[in-house]
Amino acid sequence: MSFSFNSRKICLPSRIAAFVRVLTAIIAFTFLSLLFACHPTLTKEASRSAEALSKVHFFYPQFADDMDLDSLAAAVDRNLLYLDRLPEDYLFSYGDATFTREQVLETQEALMDLLSQGKQVHQLNREIRKLFWIYRATGRAGNNKVLFTGYFEPTFEAKLIPDLTFRYPIYRKPKDLIKINLSRFREKYRGESIVGRLDGDSIVPYYTRLQIEAQKVLGGRNLEIAWLKDPVDVAFLQIQGSGRLILPGNKSICVGYSSSNGHPYRSIGRYLLDNGLLEKEQISMQSIRSFLAAHPSLVQDILNYNPSYVFFRILDKGPLGNIGVPLTPGRSIALDSRLFPKGALAFISCQKPAIDGTGTIVGWKTFSRFVLNQDTGGAIRGAGRADIFWGSGHYAEIAAGHLKHEGELYLLIKKPER
Repeated sequence: MSFSFNSRKICLPSRIAAFVRVLTAIIAFTFLSLLFACHPTLTKEASRSAEALSKVHFFYPQFADDMDLDSLAAAVDRNLLYLDRLPEDYLFSYGDATFTREQVLETQEALMDLLSQGKQVHQLNREIRKLFWIYRATGRAGNNKVLFTGYFEPTFEAKLIPDLTFRYPIYRKPKDLIKINLSRFREKYRGESIVGRLDGDSIVPYYTRLQIEAQKVLGGRNLEIAWLKDPVDVAFLQIQGSGRLILPGNKSICVGYSSSNGHPYRSIGRYLLDNGLLEKEQISMQSIRSFLAAHPSLVQDILNYNPSYVFFRILDKGPLGNIGVPLTPGRSIALDSRLFPKGALAFISCQKPAIDGTGTIVGWKTFSRFVLNQDTGGAIRGAGRADIFWGSGHYAEIAAGHLKHEGELYLLIKKPER
């Protein structure tokens, strides 16, 4: 069939088919544009908050929490102690937007109020999308996902006085260690600092792990908090950032991160991989310890590959995060403090191990939950890294030692009332 219009023949079916093809292309292009606008892919490592977070307009996560509400309430209560200490005009950066301390406080109080109402999952998700803005971590360069790892509170035997067995010290922060805030000198160095020591009239890098451990440059300064019986225990205590020391007489003390020597963190797991000493699928905290125990002659060289060194302090209770409040197992996470707002309410989706009665991992289970950004770490750098604090005990050690899975990270902030 055809119709005459302005003296030209028009084939209607051909025109309709062409129109459908064009419309389909437009719809496909629009869908892909929205998809990548929502989940942008970094071409290089994020260096500022605006690159680390993007506001979600479509494709919201399914908000569901696999833990009890009491644990989240405990984490939020501790978080509010941190927020209450801040000046009223303190600003937090979420992507390219800034929010006040009061808005962050209201966010966490509003979520707890919403969760306490016991709504069905579909109702909860509808309310969250209505009440909160959602920001998504942009992930690693070339990959929209966040790589999750874990840490826990280990327990080690220790003594306050050294002997032939307990002869590897952990140190408190030395008085000659200086941390310099570079933003005081140039605005372009905002958020950056260096650690060093005075050498005559010059500031030089602080001592490396090799100098501290092998050359004993800190000996005789009365900096020792306690002595452990294995240098690997010292190294793993430093990696975890806190721990409990069991002393003679069934006494114990808790120690936590105080400062570091300012040198970059290098993964000894990466060293073992690059030198063909372990295979990628073998790497875990447990396999690294087993390898070092079986090759004592290599221990010092492997440990000293990491020049970073952590100094401790005695804690009154539990491990503390970088915001100065006790961490909550399963609810506290560590993010790059240069890119993500401290104390932020977040939501994660990842995997956790399922174990049998012998403590063997028999599979991995997807989970999601609300968490708080309450810590940071030397290895946690960039928009695509997050560390989950699992607490203490057997399961915590297994989860922390084996978790290295991709997932998603979102931050929530309450919308202003109209």
